[in-house]
Amino acid sequence: MINKSYYNGSISVSDTTVPVVLDYLGYKDYLGAIMVRWGINRNNYRVNPGLYAVGKPNESSDVFVTANYKLTFDHVRKNLYGIDGWILVLDTKGVNVWCAAGKGTFSTNELVKRIRSVSLDKVVAHRRIILPQLGATGVAAHKVKEQTAFNVHYGPVRSSDIQKFVGNGYRADKEMRKVTFNLSDRVKLIPNDFMYGKYYLLGAMVILFLLSGLSGKGLSVADFSTNGLTAIVNVLFAYMSGIIMTPVLLPFIPARHFSIKGFYTGSMVYLILFVLDFTGDSLLENFSWFFIITAISSFLAMNFTGSSTYTSLSGVKKEMKFSLPLQIAFAALGVVLQVIGKLI
Repeated sequence: MINKSYYNGSISVSDTTVPVVLDYLGYKDYLGAIMVRWGINRNNYRVNPGLYAVGKPNESSDVFVTANYKLTFDHVRKNLYGIDGWILVLDTKGVNVWCAAGKGTFSTNELVKRIRSVSLDKVVAHRRIILPQLGATGVAAHKVKEQTAFNVHYGPVRSSDIQKFVGNGYRADKEMRKVTFNLSDRVKLIPNDFMYGKYYLLGAMVILFLLSGLSGKGLSVADFSTNGLTAIVNVLFAYMSGIIMTPVLLPFIPARHFSIKGFYTGSMVYLILFVLDFTGDSLLENFSWFFIITAISSFLAMNFTGSSTYTSLSGVKKEMKFSLPLQIAFAALGVVLQVIGKLI
């Protein structure tokens, strides 16, 4: 569990002790954020579900609902700077609000359960709770009202707009409702995706490195030394095409499906490697690297759909249904051509 360096004492409310948390981030919070961006301790980066206080809240203070993913929790508390409020944290299994709403953990049942478990009706005199807009798909406001008497108000998409939302009389304007996915949003996701796919990268490197030493006379140490490094470089660039190039250039790459976008960036990388004479001497090797590089790039780019705002769960499944067989076929064909090219 996370070091609770963000705690700032506690207060007693209705015979219950509520932790008070800081409304700013310390170096441990920033360090934790950097680590989790690189996929380190990602599954354990969570806070305990329950009720927290920011500032000196009372029975009239607002209640902000969020997920127990520590990165999300930190965004909320730091954007409550100067506000005396309550934070009700749901048990989303360490998943952010949007994904948790899709997975069913940021849900009506969990919200009702958490309201009752912290006796929220005894903590505040009003019956208003503020949820992030991205949690709307998981929560039926009318059922929450029926079961707890609390009214659900949907706040802005981003916690950075909370102060403005409150200042506007709990009204979110058009900009607060807009879901954006700009360059900085996409770049933040690259380190985690890079680390997540590292075993695919290593596996592909090993396979293509071994094939580089193949010849009609068997395995050749000389071929390993001359062609092995080239094979590793080609795989690494194919990997970077899907993991880095595709998300960075996302709005500028034609096609709707991510797998096709990855195919396009993979084709660009292949052309560069071809011009640099990294794709072999024979026509078969040239073709084999085209199929391998585009397959790797397309597959990794398709995985990025789960991190984006561009597609729905059903859209991802539909894309995988037609893309995955093609990616496997391209990769297999590339390997077969690679072997044939080495043996003849």
